[in-house]
Amino acid sequence: MYRSWVILGLWALSLGAEDIAKIDPELSAIKRGESLPVDTFEHATDPYLEGYIQSLIDVNYYEYSVVVVVKDHKVILYNLPNNDLIAKSIISYVQDLPGVVSVQAKKEQTKEESKHKAQYTEAPRVSGVWFPQSTVLFLPLIADPREPVYSVNWRMGDKAMGRKAVAVSLGDDFPIFRWHDVGGWHGDLQIGIQAGVWAVFNFSHVPHRKHNACQLMNTDYLVGIPVSYAFDKWSFRARVYHISGHLGDECLVDRHWMVKKRKNPSFEAFDWIWAYQFSSNLRLYAGPGVVFASDDSFKLKPLYAIWGMEIRLFGQKLNYHRLYGTPFFAANMENWQQHGWDLDCTFKLGYEFSKLQGVGRKMRLYVQYHQGFSYEGQFFNERVRYGEVGFSWGF
Repeated sequence: MYRSWVILGLWALSLGAEDIAKIDPELSAIKRGESLPVDTFEHATDPYLEGYIQSLIDVNYYEYSVVVVVKDHKVILYNLPNNDLIAKSIISYVQDLPGVVSVQAKKEQTKEESKHKAQYTEAPRVSGVWFPQSTVLFLPLIADPREPVYSVNWRMGDKAMGRKAVAVSLGDDFPIFRWHDVGGWHGDLQIGIQAGVWAVFNFSHVPHRKHNACQLMNTDYLVGIPVSYAFDKWSFRARVYHISGHLGDECLVDRHWMVKKRKNPSFEAFDWIWAYQFSSNLRLYAGPGVVFASDDSFKLKPLYAIWGMEIRLFGQKLNYHRLYGTPFFAANMENWQQHGWDLDCTFKLGYEFSKLQGVGRKMRLYVQYHQGFSYEGQFFNERVRYGEVGFSWGF
């Protein structure tokens, strides 16, 4: 089953951005100017247009302290972040505005430009910002079953949790502080906090006493401290985290044999994942992890590795709703020493909705297939395979 997913992914890799543009150039961008209350700035003065664009960027990309200069309706952007995906998003945002003749990116202002701009505006550049809102530096791994997001999935075929089950997750990544222009690569550095809850409800072979329709089988909890760094097309995430699993009360009541086998699957780990954004269509990632503490009742061998890819193709603007939509395919692979380094695969195929192309919060509708080992608490060592239909929302 999973071979067909891999073939689909390899086919998608053969399509580049130029092939998509040949099909329809309008699919590659969403016109932000369509949401503005004006149709054109043709007769606006340069200072007026400059202030208007500056205010728009400050609203959407405040964290980066981008400076805007306009001459003859030609826009120059200074202090763009050293993150290729976000920088291109800002440039594209400005290019779409009515009345803009051209957009150019520069590193620093000349003394003449600084003196001229200081006559009517002041744009101080800070070294960092508390609680950045626009986006995360390290984008979540779409197909990782333990990435903190909000989701609801209908699961079929899981022998450990139930042949018919509902899997629910509640999780988020909250950025606390972001530093600008850090290190020799002049990238952005961010520290945050992650938290997530995953619960699975079994609907198959449930004893229907007192109108019971399902059993809470297992709940896992995660809390982590991620440190992210991004520059150009690269992004990195180093994270210390804790996960613990707990059998559901209804599972313990209805399945008495589990009480004797009940364990405490709790561990602390560190992972370091690096990702490379080849283009707006393709992202690859990989990295090692180590479990440095686990409960005596459920000891884990220390080493594991994560690797995978994400492909987005045929993106297009949805005019009626003023959104951006794109099909996607994601594959997440894991190899755990605990499992004898056997391959653990998760594939996800679906459609993604967002306000801006590439950045910001999103909603995804998808089908998913998992083959390998269970991620649910003390069932972690059991081989399973199942399919899911669901949707998620978050970054």
